[in-house]
Amino acid sequence: MQSYTELTPPTAVTHSLSFPFLSATANNLIVVKTSLLQIFSLKAITNHITTDVNKDAPQSAGLSGADLSNLPSGGAQRGERVQSTRLVLVAQYELSGTVTSLARVRIMASRSGGQALLLAFRDAKLSLVEWDPERYSISTISIHYYEQEDIQSSPWDPVLSQSICYLSVDPRSRCAALKFGQRQLAILPFYQEGDDLVMDDFDSETEGERPAKAMEGPLQLDKAPYAPSFVLSLMALDPSLSHPVHLAFLNEYRDPTFGILSSENAVSSALLHERRDPLSYTVFTLDLEQRASTTLLSVNNLPYDLYRVCPLQLPVGGALLVGGNELIHVDQSGKTNGIAVNPLAKHSTSFGLADQSSLGMKLEGCAIERLGSDYGDMLLILNDGGLALLSFGTDGRSVSGLHIERATKEINGLNSLHSRVSTTSIVGRGRIFVGSEDADSVILGWSRKSDKLKRQRSRLDQRLEVVEAVSDLDEDYLEDDEDDLYASAKTTEQIKSLPTLSSTAIEGQEYAFRIHDTLENFGPMKDISLTIPTMDDTHAGAADQTYEIMIATGHEHGGSVSTFSRELTLHMSQRFEIQELDDVWTISTAKASGPNMKSLDTDYDTYAIANIKQDAASTSSLYSISATNIDKLSGTEFDNGEAGEPGVSIDVGVLNAGTRIVQIMSRELRIFDAEFNVAQLMPLMDDVTDSDPKVAGASFVDPFILLTMDDCSIRVASLDESGDLELLEQKDSLLNGSWLSGSLYEDANDIFRLQYDDDDEDGEMGNVLMFLLSTAGGLHVYRLPNLKQPVYIAEGLSFVPPFLSKDFSVRRSTAREQLTELMVTDLGDATHKAPYLLLRTETDDLVIYQPYQGFKEDSSPITLRFLKIANPNLSGRGQDVSIETIRQRPLRAIADLGGYSAVYIPGASPRFILKSASSPPQVIPIKNKGIRTLCGLNTTTCEKGILYIDDDASVTAATLPVGSQYHTGWITRKFAIGEQVDALGYHNRTGSYVVGTCSKTNYKLSEEEASSAEDTAFLPQVEQGSIRLLDRTTWSFIDRYYTLPHDFPDTDTLQPRHDLDAGEVVMSIKTMSLETSEHTHERRSLVVVGTAIIRGEDLPAIGRIYVLDIIDVVPEPDHPETGKKFKLIAREEVKGAVTALSEIGTQGFLLAAQGQKCMVRGLKEDGSLLPVAFMDMQCYVTAAKELKGTGLCVMGDAIKGIWFAGYTEDPYQLRVFGKSPKHIEVLAADFLPDGKQLYIVAADADCNIHVLQFDPENPKSLSGSHLLPLSTFHTGHFPTTLTLLPPSPSNPNPAPNPNPRALLLTTASGSLALIAPLPPSSHRTLSALQSHLQSTLPHPVGLNPRIYRHVGETESLIAGGGGYGAGGRGGMIDGMVVRRWNEGGSWRRWGDEGSVREVVRGLEGEGLGF
Repeated sequence: MQSYTELTPPTAVTHSLSFPFLSATANNLIVVKTSLLQIFSLKAITNHITTDVNKDAPQSAGLSGADLSNLPSGGAQRGERVQSTRLVLVAQYELSGTVTSLARVRIMASRSGGQALLLAFRDAKLSLVEWDPERYSISTISIHYYEQEDIQSSPWDPVLSQSICYLSVDPRSRCAALKFGQRQLAILPFYQEGDDLVMDDFDSETEGERPAKAMEGPLQLDKAPYAPSFVLSLMALDPSLSHPVHLAFLNEYRDPTFGILSSENAVSSALLHERRDPLSYTVFTLDLEQRASTTLLSVNNLPYDLYRVCPLQLPVGGALLVGGNELIHVDQSGKTNGIAVNPLAKHSTSFGLADQSSLGMKLEGCAIERLGSDYGDMLLILNDGGLALLSFGTDGRSVSGLHIERATKEINGLNSLHSRVSTTSIVGRGRIFVGSEDADSVILGWSRKSDKLKRQRSRLDQRLEVVEAVSDLDEDYLEDDEDDLYASAKTTEQIKSLPTLSSTAIEGQEYAFRIHDTLENFGPMKDISLTIPTMDDTHAGAADQTYEIMIATGHEHGGSVSTFSRELTLHMSQRFEIQELDDVWTISTAKASGPNMKSLDTDYDTYAIANIKQDAASTSSLYSISATNIDKLSGTEFDNGEAGEPGVSIDVGVLNAGTRIVQIMSRELRIFDAEFNVAQLMPLMDDVTDSDPKVAGASFVDPFILLTMDDCSIRVASLDESGDLELLEQKDSLLNGSWLSGSLYEDANDIFRLQYDDDDEDGEMGNVLMFLLSTAGGLHVYRLPNLKQPVYIAEGLSFVPPFLSKDFSVRRSTAREQLTELMVTDLGDATHKAPYLLLRTETDDLVIYQPYQGFKEDSSPITLRFLKIANPNLSGRGQDVSIETIRQRPLRAIADLGGYSAVYIPGASPRFILKSASSPPQVIPIKNKGIRTLCGLNTTTCEKGILYIDDDASVTAATLPVGSQYHTGWITRKFAIGEQVDALGYHNRTGSYVVGTCSKTNYKLSEEEASSAEDTAFLPQVEQGSIRLLDRTTWSFIDRYYTLPHDFPDTDTLQPRHDLDAGEVVMSIKTMSLETSEHTHERRSLVVVGTAIIRGEDLPAIGRIYVLDIIDVVPEPDHPETGKKFKLIAREEVKGAVTALSEIGTQGFLLAAQGQKCMVRGLKEDGSLLPVAFMDMQCYVTAAKELKGTGLCVMGDAIKGIWFAGYTEDPYQLRVFGKSPKHIEVLAADFLPDGKQLYIVAADADCNIHVLQFDPENPKSLSGSHLLPLSTFHTGHFPTTLTLLPPSPSNPNPAPNPNPRALLLTTASGSLALIAPLPPSSHRTLSALQSHLQSTLPHPVGLNPRIYRHVGETESLIAGGGGYGAGGRGGMIDGMVVRRWNEGGSWRRWGDEGSVREVVRGLEGEGLGF
């Protein structure tokens, strides 16, 4: 009984699409990360160049993230402004399915006026979704399934999940085609104006299409935008389409027309001598009414390695066929032009190709995207990240040739990205989004540099009227062509006005590239290591120590090492000798000047007001803030003026642009000028009622102050022109109300867009809004200074519904959330900030709402609404917290915390709310548990930091750690290596990491291997590994192990390059305590490295085992980190690749998976590794691990499955106890102990998790020889490693989870997941809760989470049935569903809230020590 929960979302981008989705005029980017759907808008940011961009350390003022270093020479000078495009997240959705394709569809009537999104999933599913502005979310129009067994052509065809499934849509959105199975094609027609499917659009009098008319009245949203779909067999279209390769709809045709690459026989490079040029390219046009097709043209005898059809838009037209060695253009008439990009093309095809083989390109997996619509030039991004430019030479409007030119850094500013690309999308003029699964995704900007092109463009202005009239993303003008025999006269005239190709190709040097924005990616994760930070790293006691997770991420040049931490460790800048403080506020006044001021446009804090604890009472004191210290000020009127004793401050704020400081006390307000002379004293006693309430909380927005009193009343004060504070008169609506909390917000950008009365005499005062939380749980909004009537009321706030509006109500329900605090503030970074409504509950949980405005179906504006943002983070408090406790430590907004507009949540588990432009708000726990209170601090030594008071009443200045990111909900840091990182290990004695990297090198046959001399310069490439030592303090490489002697000239370089042998790659790195002496039995912590030497398909692989020690040496001058070096202890060459390593037994031996055997070896004093026991597995071994100190081993291979074995030391023996009952393609495996039960968890290549148990007492296990399969669970992410987490270093038995052992799963998509054992009572609770949520919660795009997690054959393997892993008896709990427990309203929550919240918190790995 286990649970599966994703700790971080996937980051590897698999698909993208750009089109107007939120509205007809919007510019949106849709990004898919395996099963995560994200919707972005694009925002233009202007960067001011403050230094030369061509220097090594360029900087831009104001905004971080724009890469200005790759501007071409002469592209930008100091003082110039460079405009960048940034991504701003609109919404994201976790899907219960794996997306395989995306497409845009124009439908006749959409709720938003924008286009619809069509998603294709595995197992032949289609979902059509649109944007619903009324609910500010996606809305599923329809979902289509094509999984019936009767459409399978033969019983031996592979299942749908193992077949390639992709989607293509007609440019006019008349239909979509889903290719699934082996030869099946599903056609989904869409209604379009002027189409034959819409009979009313045909006018017999004009004998043609009726002219398009504007929509009048409300859209008919109740009518389906699509016609019934149908399935065709490709063999029915043409018997020669028995082996389809790829298809895509083409432009320039009146009827839906697609081109398809196919062959009659299977394609193989081994059969080139018999099946040379076997492919054919055929163009079919579809008749949607008759469900028939017509063949327009066919091109035969094409090269075997073509794999993609790329439709081209005007002015080029036709289709571009992409192969591994060539590019071929086919126009509408069937005329072909091709180009060979490497010397292999002439050996693999007889097709006529222009020779550009000197380029030496490999086009497998490349991406092609157009560069604008003027000349038809295209950008090629190769599979190694290299950039190239493709241009077309023409003769009139006919293509006469192709030309490719590589980009260079000197001329084009950028010549390569880090790794291969998975998707590209044009996001605007001169902007391309480049998504990658192996490196960071970027927005790549391009521009033309020459004045000649500018003059050409001015002469073509009149000819480009049609192009300029539509959006860059709109392709309507590309849908017809003058060569179309069916085109109308109007369409022909439009096409004649479009630009034509120039007769000469555009030179590549005319383009300049640079990176605008980045989406960070942590995939693929290849290896993992756990580290306990030292005292110097944490600045905390040993009780606060947790594991730091280090992961090898990225591929090829995008390789890096990344750290993951659940809790934020603040970087301490300075500790001040001030004691007995209870609360503190920092102040920046208008007259601040002196040495502390670094620049005129930077507001540094100059004063601090703090509450000091004393024996009998508390008081407030004034402090001055300098660059190095905080000193107490005396002699000012703050202490000894006419105001009397300072008293205790409730809150402190600044008004009137920093010239008035307001000290709020329990029964009066004190107003000071910028030099702390008393300007005004304001008592708060009510003269009418003679009541004397105390101030409980305050909120400031210049020129207003909102005071919340302890008798649930409020006071509102305003600063007049003379600088005096006056209380505003309240009307009955406020006087008769009872208020728990309130907040002021200045709506400068009119985001709330509330409707105000036209006759409001105070309308010129601005958009300062007052949000009040009533004791009944309602939200009331006033526009200051008008306190007559609220401008907005939502009485259902305490029900915390998913969508909050003023009309929301729940009948016959008393299940209200007990709200205690309200705040409206901005969250975001320098790129984008937006207001959010934050609610705090009596259990110290946080509810986040995002305000939005939408439009109804008749396009009339709707009133203000609030969308509930998913926040699965539950506080550590299980008991209720009183309103008095909340008021003593309220939420505190920090305007600038390391570039973020953040909010601090106090309490036993302090937290920050941080949000970046490309992520939703994240609740980040703070590791420094002793924080009592904090405030923002901005000085020259602590810029954009905080000042906090801990439980010892000491004062500390701190900042966010440099380089950390928070968009995943965890604290992450990424260190680029520049090479692919395959393995890593942590050496705890020296605090260093051992990293195994690899790079590509040319492979040339040796004289013994080559039968004849190689006469080609286009050599294949193989990986060459290296073992490097990484210092953890400076994150720099300090040593590199080498195997062969090298002669190096005298050089000052600290790191000469010493690599392993050619073709030798690192497979595994482990740190083990090995026995180094047979006589003294001395044990040492050594690094063991397993490698594989891959010499080709016809030669067997061999491996090596290296045993290395890290010794102390004399460091290099000015480089103290270089005081550690590698020392070789042993080196053993073995047959077969060394794929897995593990420590085993109690005598200091190691277990190595070498080839098809697992062998136990001991280290001898002569440097050899003596084998003492082995087990023949007869298959390639992928995993080998021992349950530490027990001798129990689990091994996994690529074919048979899991092996459970035991190791004994007297005599030395490896013995098999049990095997998995069915074949599993194991990628990773490990133990999962749970009390007295021992489970084995394996991850296979189909993204499934298998849980097995060794139970020899069960008769079904055949005396233990068969491992009992308990459950199988589909994750949707390709697994890479499984790691059993050790007990927490600070608390070996933490609550609430009595058994803290769990498994950490890393994936190729960049996500972390946790597999945790559950006690029977918790499993029963979560299983019932899961079933309830699956039935009641809405699921994005209409997918079923129960079916998504289901694995077909599992039910027959589990006694009692029903255990497919998501809700069945004994099955695995889907934590991604259960963690949505608090998404619904309070009236829909299931079960006892106290017990459920504790169990749900345990799914996130609470108390596991990382």
